[in-house]
Amino acid sequence: MNTKQRFVGVMSGTSMDGVDTVLVEIENNQIRLLNSLDFPFPNQLKQRLLNICLGQPTNLAEVGELDHLLGHLFADAVNALLKHANCPAESVTAIGNHGQTVYHRPDGDAPFTMQIGDANIIATKTGIDTVADFRRKDMALGGQGAPLVPAFHHSIFATSESSVVVLNIGGIANISVLRPNQPVIGYDTGPGNMLMDAWCSIHRGSKYDKDAQFAREGVVVPELLTQLMTEPYLLRSAPKSTGRELFNLPWLEQQLETMTLTSQDVQRTLCEYTAVTIANEVERYSVGDKPELLVCGGGAYNPLLMERLTELLPQWCVLTTDQRGVDSNNMEAMAFAWLAQRRIHNLPSNLPEVTGASQLASLGVLYPA
Repeated sequence: MNTKQRFVGVMSGTSMDGVDTVLVEIENNQIRLLNSLDFPFPNQLKQRLLNICLGQPTNLAEVGELDHLLGHLFADAVNALLKHANCPAESVTAIGNHGQTVYHRPDGDAPFTMQIGDANIIATKTGIDTVADFRRKDMALGGQGAPLVPAFHHSIFATSESSVVVLNIGGIANISVLRPNQPVIGYDTGPGNMLMDAWCSIHRGSKYDKDAQFAREGVVVPELLTQLMTEPYLLRSAPKSTGRELFNLPWLEQQLETMTLTSQDVQRTLCEYTAVTIANEVERYSVGDKPELLVCGGGAYNPLLMERLTELLPQWCVLTTDQRGVDSNNMEAMAFAWLAQRRIHNLPSNLPEVTGASQLASLGVLYPA
């Protein structure tokens, strides 16, 4: 497939700290970032979504209204990107829109996942064909519907004689394990920034712990760390995925019930919890003399977290994906642009060995402009 085409990727993750948009060019299975824009997420809309994600009572009218409002938000984000890039809509083949996850329950008798943000509105308001609803086809085939990004990682990061693990630290942390001559593995390791951000918001009034200043004021509390490590999800084998439905403030407050700790000690321990749960998984996959851990997502900018990963994984070369030529801020949005390109050309885009699906599939539903 030699056609050079432009695609837009749109990603709003569990942190809801903004709508990430990218404009990419794909040719001969090579992807090139042309432009990007972080579009603001309205605070009131974010709070309404968090209420649903945390299990507060809701109704169909509320969900439908949020679906509509998010459709307009994502469309506005794409139009702002195109204006910023001076790129006409007619030159873009399709938009890949992840949507906003409000619930993800891949296990049980009736597994389901729900991403909202009406793709009909996006396609109509931008004038560009839009691909959305990427996860449910994989789940219909018995998979977890997540993570979907490992297939993209596999396409852009080659391995030679040593392991490459791509670690995305968003609200949740997930890894893509690329080993020479072995199937790709990928799953959610546990919390990324989610618990740290939530605790920082309550106790410092800021969206995140900039430069880990809050965490550096505290110390790791072994009793709390030990308690957090008893979470059953950590002991499950892959394929597995998780989200805000599990790792949230009520969950954390339950862990803290019998303890009296300073807020900064809790923050420092939460940072350690993220680092340890990631490192425990990564170290399983060391192959060769020069294994690499490539970090992207917001957590790549947490210096304390990066320090601890480097210390906990002394045999690994810990880098950001920027140092391998891929913008760490835009990795996931680029992945959904790539997924849209795969859907447009009816090419498989899931990895059954990662998600647990019964077969390969071209994921996503096309919404014509």
